[in-house]
Formats: sequence, C-alpha cells, structure tokens
Amino acid sequence: MAYTTWEGRLALQNVSHHAHTDGKGMNMVLTALRTRPYLQAVGVFLLVRLTGLVVLAILAGNRERDLFDVLKSWDGDWYLAIADNGYGNVPERFVDAAGQRTPATPLAFFPLYPMLIRVLTPITGSDSLTAALLVSLIAGCAAAAGIFRIAQIVDPRPKTGLLLVALWGGAPMAITLSMAYTEALFTALAAWALVGVLERNWTVAGLCTAAAGLVRPSASVLVGTVALAAIVSVFREGKSWQAWVCAVLSPIGLFGWWGYVAKQTGSLTGWFDIQRQGWFSYFDGGMQTVKFFGDILDTGNSVMETVTMLMVLGAVVLTFLILFSRIPWPLWLYGGGTVFMVLVTAGITYSKARFLIPAFPLLIPVAQGLANRKRHTMLAATAGFVLFGSWFSAYSLTGWTLAI
Repeated sequence: MAYTTWEGRLALQNVSHHAHTDGKGMNMVLTALRTRPYLQAVGVFLLVRLTGLVVLAILAGNRERDLFDVLKSWDGDWYLAIADNGYGNVPERFVDAAGQRTPATPLAFFPLYPMLIRVLTPITGSDSLTAALLVSLIAGCAAAAGIFRIAQIVDPRPKTGLLLVALWGGAPMAITLSMAYTEALFTALAAWALVGVLERNWTVAGLCTAAAGLVRPSASVLVGTVALAAIVSVFREGKSWQAWVCAVLSPIGLFGWWGYVAKQTGSLTGWFDIQRQGWFSYFDGGMQTVKFFGDILDTGNSVMETVTMLMVLGAVVLTFLILFSRIPWPLWLYGGGTVFMVLVTAGITYSKARFLIPAFPLLIPVAQGLANRKRHTMLAATAGFVLFGSWFSAYSLTGWTLAI
C-alpha cells in the first residue's frame, strides 16, 4: 500500500517547511519557489491543449465544420440549453440518444456545470458557449495543478509531475477538456479531493467530493474512495472529527441529485431509469464491453472503434500496474474503480474513451518511466503521445458521425 512512504514524505516536507519559514522575506521566497512548479504545470497543460485545438481546427476546416460548433457537440448542446433555459424550459428539439423526449429527460445531466456556465455568462456578454469554455479552461488549469501536486507526493521530481500533466492533457479524447463538457471540472474536483486525502486535509477532500457529486455520476467511485480513506484514517490514527465529517459530507452532492430526480420523477430509481431508457446506460456486468471487443477483433470496423478498444484494454493493464506499484492506495482505488465502472456499464460504447480521462492516476507509472529515460527519449515519446491523442480527438469529433 505504500502508506508509510508517502505519509513519511509529507511529514518531512512539513518539518522542512516550518524549519525554514523564519522571517517574512524567507517565507516569501519559499512561497515563490513552491508556486513556480505549479505555474509550469499549468503552462504545460495549456500548451498541450493548444496543440489539440490547433489539430482540431485543421481537421474541422478540412471538413467545413465551424470550430466552436464542434466544441459544443452532443452533450455540450444540452449543458448550454440547461444553462440558458433551466431544466424545465429546455427546447423540445433536444432529445435523448433514443430520439425521445420526456419532461424528465434533461434531469439526466448533473447541475453544477450548467450552474457555473450561468454564473459566468454575464461576464462573457451573454455568450453561454464562451462561458462554458471558460469554465472548462479554468477547471483544466486547476486540475493540472492538482495532478502535479499529487505527482509530487508520489515522486518528488518535478519532471514526473509535468510529464503526468502532459500525458493526461494530451490523451486520446482529452479534447473534451477544452469542450463544453464536464471532464475538466470533474477532474479538477477529483484531483483536489485526492490531494486532501493524501495530505489529511479532510475539509478540502469532503467539499471537493461533494461538489464532484453534482458534476457527473462517475463521482460514485470518488465518493467511495474518499469516504473509505476518511474512515480508515479514523481507525488508524485515532478519533478525528474532520475525517468523520468528510465521510459524511462526501456523498451529499451525488445522493442529493439522485434524490432530487427521484422526487421529480416519483421513482426512487428515477435518474437510473432516465439513463437506461434514454442513453441505454445501465450496469450489465461488462457484457456489452465484451461483445464490443469481440466484434472489433472480428471485423475491425473503424479507427474510432479500434482505438477505443485499445484505450480500454490499456487502462486495464495500467490498473494492474498501479495496483502493484508503490503509490498511495486511494489513487489506485480511484483510478482502478473508474476503469471498473467503464467496463461494467453498458451505454454508448464510443463514450468509454472520454470516460477514462478523469482516471489520471493510471498514468503515474508511465510518467515515472518516461522520467527515467534520457531527455530526448522522454520528450520525443511525450510529444508523439500528445500528437496522436490530438489527432484521435479531432478525428472523433469531425470524422466520426456518432456520439462520443
């Protein structure tokens, strides 16, 4: 579990910090030194995402598609409609994946992202798309900083953290981090919730997890991870009211939204019914995933389907790698749990690639491996991965006619 390793490193960091903060001037210097790597991480994220947007713009132009129209494709249109009109007044032209529409259909989408869009819309001159992209941009930068901080706990070398940010920001389907989608916001909240767990800041962990539960249903894995970590901390380290509060606070957002939808629909399973009937999403134990893999291995229908299959298989392999590596167990539980949910949930199969984007802990062994290589090998491999991820993301949005 490597619990003592990262706990010991944090203790040493705290001792070092307190030992060297005598005097206002020295404190300011140390603050600057601690801030600079995070700015570098954000810079790496922005550079990688700019690369992805340039590639998308080129492919969209080749297919005579408007770039900003592409950036709000599919779910993005739903979030913008909810932000502009509220759940009760979404235009009737918006339908689910089955081509149907009921008064409850908009409730399939969680509320925090459209709420933030609505808050920022007046600042952007009543342009909700710009507000949505701004939310994703800010959240993506916050996520990059959180991911870098987690990497520093696992491996103090700054280049490992920067590589992890680059790999996450440039992964296939990471284009959703720059779209009117929830991947950036959810990853930011998940990353800082895990930072809170690893650094025993249970208030941050609980609040971020509760907020993540208002962003997307995959928060169930984060809720379980954070709540379990808080409870384990209580039994390992003695009574801590902050940890107990975190365990209680973590599921409030997720359960609160499910409860609200249940009340609106008159069914305890209201949200799950909407997902199953409208988006064919439900727990099937992995049967659809196995069938999908079998069909692709037999026919190899398209690049989209083949790469999606390879991404899921790669995620499974990385899950085993982090399981047996020396990283804190909350990271592999969250990363592996996310992969498990992708495997055992039926739905629109082509969405599985983007559902893996928040599972950034899977990339920690890859980042560590690259950090151990010579500089030119490290840079070439990372650049190649980012370019491939950028191309696949652009192809998925412009060359693939079905939903992601």
